[in-house]
Amino acid sequence: MPGPLKDLFGDGGGIGRWILGAVVLVLLFSSFQLIGEQQRGVVLRFGQFSRILQPGPNFKLPWPIETVRKVDATRIKTFDSQLPVLTGDENIVNVSLNVQYRVEDPRTYVFGARNADLVLEQAAQSAVREQIGRSDLNTVLNNRGPMAVAARERLQAALKAYHTGLIVTGLTLPDARPPEEVKSAFDEVNGAQQVKERLINEAQAYAAKVVPEARGQAARTRTVAEGYKEAAIARAQGDAERFTLLQQQYQNAPEVTRKRLWLETIQQVLAQNRKVIGGDGRQLIYVPMPAEGKAPATSTPPTSPTTGGSLPTVPTLPQEVLMPSLNSSSAESVRNPERTPRPTGREEIQR
Repeated sequence: MPGPLKDLFGDGGGIGRWILGAVVLVLLFSSFQLIGEQQRGVVLRFGQFSRILQPGPNFKLPWPIETVRKVDATRIKTFDSQLPVLTGDENIVNVSLNVQYRVEDPRTYVFGARNADLVLEQAAQSAVREQIGRSDLNTVLNNRGPMAVAARERLQAALKAYHTGLIVTGLTLPDARPPEEVKSAFDEVNGAQQVKERLINEAQAYAAKVVPEARGQAARTRTVAEGYKEAAIARAQGDAERFTLLQQQYQNAPEVTRKRLWLETIQQVLAQNRKVIGGDGRQLIYVPMPAEGKAPATSTPPTSPTTGGSLPTVPTLPQEVLMPSLNSSSAESVRNPERTPRPTGREEIQR
């Protein structure tokens, strides 16, 4: 063994043993690497990418041959910002921006764009300004959902083009407010829009209530009209058929038919009047009168022969009641409107 090494590791080289032991411990310690649950380890061998270490205990070549850079690969990061943005109709509005993202590719995150987190913040603001600049103020204040989706897609494309190794898990625009200088005017506009929506909703509710009622009333009116139409047609047809049958009877027996029609007419007329007709020769004709407070009875018209059978006979009063037997002079007096008035005197009237 050469002299220096013999002096170091020989019987009297106690210090050398301690140094060698320390070096061995340092090499062993630098070769062991513990990776956290949400982390990934990027191994660099002489500064060049070698491999990815998974969570748990791992071993590598000792330093300075290999080094490890730990990356939070699964932890969700958040970026919040308040942006003054110019809308498409040249109005300024303050928009709240919230971006959630994580590392998708640890190797690209380490060796890609320098300071990938800062690149994401700037790209997110640029994407939001681009989308809001294409919309008017009313859309920005009341319908920001589609703009947030478009801004997320635009941001993800930019991160991929810049080789950041990041992926966007969520992008929202939770709030949009006008500047304080014009806030009162914007509040009035929003209040008017809310009143408009409320009136529209009330009108729609009223229409939903009234339209069915109107349709039901129209249906009822049509039903009543159809019923009246059918009844009028049936009544007219019955009258026509009755007249036809009456004409046939008249052709067969003119005198009898005329007398019967005259009797029926007299019955209908006298039934509606509280009168007593007296004839010559102190003979009386008794006319049936309804009781006090009751409506007079009316004769029942003949029914339509369309149901089959012959024409029913209308109920009439006995002929001796309506037309009592008169002597020739009295009958002539009744038939002659220019008859001589009967002598004055006390007349017997029975009710």
